[in-house]
Amino acid sequence: MKIKYRLIVLIVIQMLLKTIAAQQFTIEQWNVLPDTTGFAGSFAGLINGQLVVAGGSNFPGGGAPWLGSKKVWYDQVFLFDNKTATWKKIGNLPQPLGYGVSVSLPEGLLCIGGSNAAGHSATVLLLELKEGKLYTDTLQPLPQPLANTCGALVQNKIYVAGGITAPDAKSTSAAFYELDFSKGLKNAKWKTLPAWQGPSRMLSVAAAVDDFFYLFSGAQLVNGQRVYLRDAYRFSKRSGWVKIADLPHPVLAAPSPLLHDKQHIFLLGGDDGSNAGKDLREAHPGFSKQLLAYDYRKNKWLVLPAQMNASFIPVTTTAVLWDGQWMIPGGEIKPGIRTPMVLRILKK
Repeated sequence: MKIKYRLIVLIVIQMLLKTIAAQQFTIEQWNVLPDTTGFAGSFAGLINGQLVVAGGSNFPGGGAPWLGSKKVWYDQVFLFDNKTATWKKIGNLPQPLGYGVSVSLPEGLLCIGGSNAAGHSATVLLLELKEGKLYTDTLQPLPQPLANTCGALVQNKIYVAGGITAPDAKSTSAAFYELDFSKGLKNAKWKTLPAWQGPSRMLSVAAAVDDFFYLFSGAQLVNGQRVYLRDAYRFSKRSGWVKIADLPHPVLAAPSPLLHDKQHIFLLGGDDGSNAGKDLREAHPGFSKQLLAYDYRKNKWLVLPAQMNASFIPVTTTAVLWDGQWMIPGGEIKPGIRTPMVLRILKK
């Protein structure tokens, strides 16, 4: 009887894995941003249904941190012209900025927090396009400066979680903020909510499903040293914070917010910490290429196959859902090394 039961369980598991594997993902190189070096930490999203990438940073001219190169932040705003299939510059941010949270809304692209050469920012910008011209409006700032944070849109609320408040911070933040714009975006005010039960963190990844906000992984700073995390949490106004299943491995700074369907949240790449502390420089192999799926109905993680037509998966970049495709513009492919490549992820 026990053997028969075990056989049934194995058959069910195999059927489940085959079903998910059939949801084949293809990761491919799609287009190139108009910069030979590329950017990390850019804001990205949709304005009037068009793909926009703004700000970010790099080390110009082939520079790198170990060469003593200076990190430069940018303020340019690029739009992908659907008619000509090319990128064009449509304007500038009020200041160079990157490493904040991007949220696409019907009104435009919201750029929340971030950092630049002067320090970290609490600024919240709304980028709008009117008759082809870029307009920038400043909304109520975050309660404090935050960079390397994460966030997502949950119905008519925006949530922002974690990060660091200054470039030289020795500890991470457990900040958790809500912007309820149900009565209008431009008059909405940030509200501080109780944090999750676990460690403070930065470089986490976020997702939104129905009325739930999900917080995955990240790194805690303890006396300035990174502690890689693989814990995860779910939040709703109804039930508060609930701890969910740990990830198979850390996924720092993976493209976020995450894609999902009616049963799974999909997570691609990220820094798993396997090369943390090693002085690899140019020899760094790059970050994880693994595709994970979180079954939010059964509270389980799965490792999925994917057709990989790209040699890398970047970190410190935003994922944008655009016309049924998951777009990942630019990012960091090795520590200090950017890419101008835009990846496209297709789910069959």
